[in-house]
Parts: sequence; C-alpha cells; structure tokens
Amino acid sequence: MAKCYTTFFILLSLLFTGALKAQNVINGQVWLAPNEPAEGALVTVKDAGYSCMTDRGGNFKLVTPSASATLIITHIGYVPAEYTATAQGDNKVSLAKGVYQLEDVILSSDINYKYFHTISKVDLNIRPVRSSQELLRTVPGLFIAQHAGGGKAEQIFLRGFDIDHGTDVQVSVDGLPVNMVSHGHGQGYADLHFLIPELVKTIDYGKGPYYTEHGNLNTAGYVSFQTIDQLENNRFQVEGGQFNHLRALAMVNILPKENAKRSAFVASEFMHFDGPFQSGQNFNRFNLFGKYIEHISTNTKLTFLASAFSSKWDASGQVPQRAIDQKIIDRFGAIDNTEGGITGRYNASVQLSSFLKNGNSIESQLYYSRYYFQLYSNFTFFLRDSINGDQIKQSDERDIIGFNTKYHIPFTIGNTKLKTTVGASIRYDKTYDTELSYTRQRSFLEHAKLGDITESNAAIFIDQKIQYNQWLVNIGSRLDYLHFNYLDKLSANADAPQNKSIVSPKINVQYTFNKKFQAFVKAGKGFHSNDTRVVVANQGRQILPPAYGADLGFNFHPNKKLVLNAAVWYLFLQQEFVYVGDEGIIEPSGRSRRVGLDLSGRYQMTKYLFADANINIAGARLIDEEKGEDKIPLAPTFTSTGGITYANKTGWNGSIRYRYIKDRAANETNTVIAKGYSLLDGIINYTHRKYEVGLAVENVLNASWNEAQFDTESRLMNEPSAISELHFTPGTPFFAKIKLAIML
Repeated sequence: MAKCYTTFFILLSLLFTGALKAQNVINGQVWLAPNEPAEGALVTVKDAGYSCMTDRGGNFKLVTPSASATLIITHIGYVPAEYTATAQGDNKVSLAKGVYQLEDVILSSDINYKYFHTISKVDLNIRPVRSSQELLRTVPGLFIAQHAGGGKAEQIFLRGFDIDHGTDVQVSVDGLPVNMVSHGHGQGYADLHFLIPELVKTIDYGKGPYYTEHGNLNTAGYVSFQTIDQLENNRFQVEGGQFNHLRALAMVNILPKENAKRSAFVASEFMHFDGPFQSGQNFNRFNLFGKYIEHISTNTKLTFLASAFSSKWDASGQVPQRAIDQKIIDRFGAIDNTEGGITGRYNASVQLSSFLKNGNSIESQLYYSRYYFQLYSNFTFFLRDSINGDQIKQSDERDIIGFNTKYHIPFTIGNTKLKTTVGASIRYDKTYDTELSYTRQRSFLEHAKLGDITESNAAIFIDQKIQYNQWLVNIGSRLDYLHFNYLDKLSANADAPQNKSIVSPKINVQYTFNKKFQAFVKAGKGFHSNDTRVVVANQGRQILPPAYGADLGFNFHPNKKLVLNAAVWYLFLQQEFVYVGDEGIIEPSGRSRRVGLDLSGRYQMTKYLFADANINIAGARLIDEEKGEDKIPLAPTFTSTGGITYANKTGWNGSIRYRYIKDRAANETNTVIAKGYSLLDGIINYTHRKYEVGLAVENVLNASWNEAQFDTESRLMNEPSAISELHFTPGTPFFAKIKLAIML
C-alpha cells in the first residue's frame, strides 16, 4: 500500500512539474512618456482573449502557454500598440499620445482595475479646468460654495451632506493631506487653493467609507489629486476679465523632456480678483510648485516636490435678506466690509516607489507642511455686542509631519489572482495659539478661546483583492489610533489628554458579466474624528463616532459611445459632537441617516464631441428628533451637473456646462429655505501647437443666485431685537475673462 501511495505522489509531482513547464510568465512594462509609467493600461494576448492591467509602475504579468506572445496594449488617450513579447525578454512598450475616446473605457475584473480613476481622466482631458473649484466639481455629485472673499476654503456638499469645509470628505494632493484636523475655523478644513489646476494629471475619487487606504474624515467620500510628472511643453499664460480679474501662469521644464532617467519642472501662478462687490475683495493669491523625479533604476522611482502658497483677501460676508428688502444695502453690499483674511501653506514631500523583480512593490512617503490662517468674520453683526459689533478673529498656525507606506504583494493560486496590500501611516499636527477672539474692524478686543493643540493619528491597514474569473472581491480593514491634547491658555485647569482606537472593516464585491455590464456592492465602516477641544472637554466621550455605509450599483458600457453608472446608497452616522469654531462651543447633533441615488452618463456623439450628465438624489434626517424637526440643515436633496464639450486638441474647442441644486431646508423645521439655482458656464478656445487663445464665461445667462446660505440669528444696528432668517453670499453675475497662452 505504501508503494502505491509513493507511486501516486510521484505521478502527481510529474504532472504538476509538467504543468509548470507548460506555463510561461511574460513580464513587462508600459510607458506613456520617457519617465511616466502607464497605470491601468490593458494588455491583451492577441487572438487568445486573456489579459491583465498594469499596476502603478506600469508593470504587467501574463501567464501564457508559449514562450512568446503577440500583445495588444491599450490605454485611454493613447494609440494602441502591438508588441511581440517573450518570457525571457526585456519587454518595454511605449505608447504614443492619441485621441481620448470613450470606447477605450473598459469594464474589467482585474485586480488593478480603477473605473472612477479612468473616468476622471476622460473628464480632465475633454474639458480642462481653470481653477481649484472646477477641479472639485469634476467629481459627480460634488457641489461647492464660496462665502468669504475667495480665499477661504469652499463649502462642500456631497451625498446629502453639508460637509462645511471638509468634515466628511478626505482630500489629498500627491499623498499630502489637505484637510486640517482640529482647525481654528472647522474640523477637516480643506483649502485646495495651493494646487495649480493645470498641473493635475488625474483625480481619483470614491463615495462612501469603503476604502482601506482612506481613514479619518472619509465618510461621504474621498478625493485624491495626482499632479503631472513632466510638462508636455513650457507654458506662459495670462488671463484678464471683469471685476479686475488678472491671472498669470508660468510652467517650465528644468530638464529636457526627452530625458528618460530624470525630469524636473517648476510652475508659478499669480491671481488678483475684486469680484462684483461694492467693497472690492482685493483677493491676491501666489503659488509656486516644483517637482523632481529620478529613476534610480528601471523599477525604482524617487519623487521630490515642494510648494509655497500665500493668499490674502477682503470680504463682504453673508448679508441678511431683510437688509436688502429694506434697501439698507443691495445684493453686493456689506454690513461689515472689514471681513477677510490671510492664509498660506508650504509643503515638502519625498516619495520612493520600488517595483521588485518578484512582482511586489513598495511605496513610501515622508511629508512636511507649514500652515497659517487668519480669518475675520461677522455673522451676527450687533447681536452679542451692540457697541463694538460681533466681528471675530479665528487663527490657526501649525506644523504637520507625516509618513505613509504601502507594500503590495500580487500572487496567483491556480486561476485565482490575488493582491495583498499592507500599509501604515502616521500624522502629527502641532498648532500654536489657535485662537477665537472678538475684534472690531480687525482690532483686537478680547480672547474667547486660545490654546495649543497636539493631535496624532497612527494607522495600519490590510487590503486583500481576490480575482476569480468575473469576480473581484476586495476585503480589508484598518486600525486607527488617535491621541488628543489641548493646552488651554485661558484656563488654569488643564483637561487630561485623551486617546482612542477604532477598527474600520470594508468589503467591495464586483461581478463583470461581460465587457458591457458590471455590478457591484460595497459596505464599510468609516469615521471622522472630532475636534481636539471637544474631545478633551468631554473627557473622551464620543471621540470617534463611526459611520456605516452601503452601495449597490452597476457600470454599463452598452456600446462604444456610451458609459453609464448608477448606485443606490445608505449612510448612518452614530453620533457627532462638532466644535463650532465661530462661537467656540460644542454642539451635539445626534444620530443621522442618509439614503440616495447617484446616476452618471457619458456619451460620445462624434470623434471630438462629448456629452455628460450627473443626477444625485439624497434624503437626510436626524434620527433622534421629532418628525417635522428632523431636517439636516443645508443637506442637498437634488443636484445635477453636465454639459457638452467639443474636445479637438487643435483648432476650435470648448464646452457649455450647467449645474443645478434644488431648494433645501436651511434649518431643522424647514421654515427657512436655502434657495436653489441653475447656472450655465461656457468656454471656447482656439488651440495651436504654439499658442492658445480663449474666452470663458461664468453665469452666461446672468442669473441672480445665492451661493452660500445659512439660517442665522442676527441683529442690525438700532434693531430692537434679533431676527432669525436667511443670510447669504450673492453668487457672481455674468463674468467673462480671456486668456492667451504661449507654448514653447
């Protein structure tokens, strides 16, 4: 009997060895430029039907029955290439730039598949954006509003959230966190104005708390910007327009773009804008950005970037409707025209990406940011102080240092592909004299809050992707540990430091029926931390209230010209204690529930003519409040964006775009309504190889609309008592600007 078993195992070993010999592994790399690897390129064995997608380093791995194979390589926006690869060869393929076509968008179950990343790249290339605000608007369903002179971070709306300035959406640029935790103006404050829009290469985004790489503040979703590695051309551009708009831009390659080993460029931007207000905004912004890339070897890349940003502005603030009705001011007037502020940020980052011979890869980043912020606001006018007025000053100055690392391990078991990612991160914030004080025309009166904040966030996560035939399953979890400390400089009694941990499991399941239809379901837990001042004041209660979400949806590519996406979703927040920076108080809001529907479509009418539309429906309620008093103020219920774009790379090109938001409740009882609006914007350019001229018009139909809106209790000078009503920042009327760009 023992001999039988021995013979059986010998035969099994021979069969297994023979099977291994019958399989050949073809490895290779795909490049989009001399030093830019092609992430997400589709590599298909010709006439065989099996394929894979490249990873972040442009690497691919195919198991084939023969030692050589003819490959077809495609990537959206590039000319398809045919290449004969061998198992022992140095298989490197460079793709030539082509025309962006929707037929190149693929639905795949590959472990490197990133559908939303691809769609964002389509959007960026068929309708280039010219401001950081427009960058955010490329995310379907995301609305923004500005209400403090142009220099303040935008108010964000997404998936039934008034996210304020970033409390429930995580924003990053090249791995640098944009959100400021425990900020002097509001939790998660995300000022994106340090990003020069022409430098953005891709926008990766996801809605809901389903992604293990993204931790704190990722409840409604995340938005990650990636800048270009090299300029196609040197560019010098000037813009001018109404309301004293002026913008100058310079982007210059320091090293020749043909250099395959290293690249370097710098870009600088200056902008001035007064706006339509009677008291000019005097908004000035300066940006400087530099990036250097060194390919230490074929599979090892070092990236260093640095940036500097400064901005200052005046503001007219939010005005009460009654002041306009009584003709005290007009829509573009001011009750207090001494509002405004200054802000700045300096960033430095070094990243090392290594793609090992065994297919594994590791990415690590060390970053540092120096940040400052001062804001003067007056929301209630003479409610608190009938003599000096209610102007306040908020300030935030801090150092941020952080480290991120991820290790990717792809492997195969039979017909199943797997990719394990383990990662860790740490972020440390230290603020100096974070302040809320009372002022009069920017002159100090007295402190309301003053102290130093120290907040640390350490995290580890594991993410497992499993691809079997048409199935792609993504299971993961992350552990976050946060430490909070606050030194209150106005109190002799020190609150004890607090710390807390939270585990956030996630699961995403996707089934690709064929090249035309793909269904998915997502579920996960996320969180947003509360402000350190809240955490220590409440002795650690409800430090990290969790959020639980689920999505069910599909991606549909019925033909070469049409791409559709739809999802129904649910999100539950257990509890929130929010630090209201304008008043220096803690405001609990209880449990909340949101449900909704997202619909998106892209249609290519001709080679260069594209149409797109997004529809987003949401219902938001406070669970612990009585019916009729359970509205979530300013939560959007219906939004839609879209447009038509003619995307010819040379000659005439342009777009006409709309955005719409429906009326919504401005308070819990729905007795004050934030007014909806519908706007139309247009761009037309003439592009030549050496130059470009263009005209951009915002609010083409000159609609009268309210941008930021709030139900606020205020008191005007000489009013006998306070009145609670709608306060708003008037939206910009018809606004035209022209540009001239020279490319060298």
